Amino acid sequence: MQINTYLAFDGQCAQAFKLYERVLGGKAELLTHGESPMADKVPAEWRDRIMHARLVVGQQVLMGADSPPEYYEGNKGFSVSIGAEDTATAERVFNALAEGGTVRMPLQKTFWAASFGMLIDRFGIPWMVNCEAKES
Repeated sequence: MQINTYLAFDGQCAQAFKLYERVLGGKAELLTHGESPMADKVPAEWRDRIMHARLVVGQQVLMGADSPPEYYEGNKGFSVSIGAEDTATAERVFNALAEGGTVRMPLQKTFWAASFGMLIDRFGIPWMVNCEAKES
């Protein structure tokens, strides 16, 4: 069994997944409504919106799409959690995702982590970046 996060966007899915691809690595695969077999049934203003996005990073998969306006409710009640291998990676990822967004908890040392921080990126997606403390 595999459990994956599927993110909802309000027309910014392509821009978000291009950022995530750059910051997290992997290769984003994007399918627009206009590229789908149902393209002729989609309003013209929806043809460039993302029907399905997929980013594979190692063994993890992050997915998403642009939600129809009548179904988009924003993103609340969850965070996408990243486990960084080292503090330099945690800092690089945190700063890149925080650019243009809102830092909820600055990246800092905690009792459980060498560095931990929380943010909402410029697309409204909440993230937690964690680099566990190394055992001595």
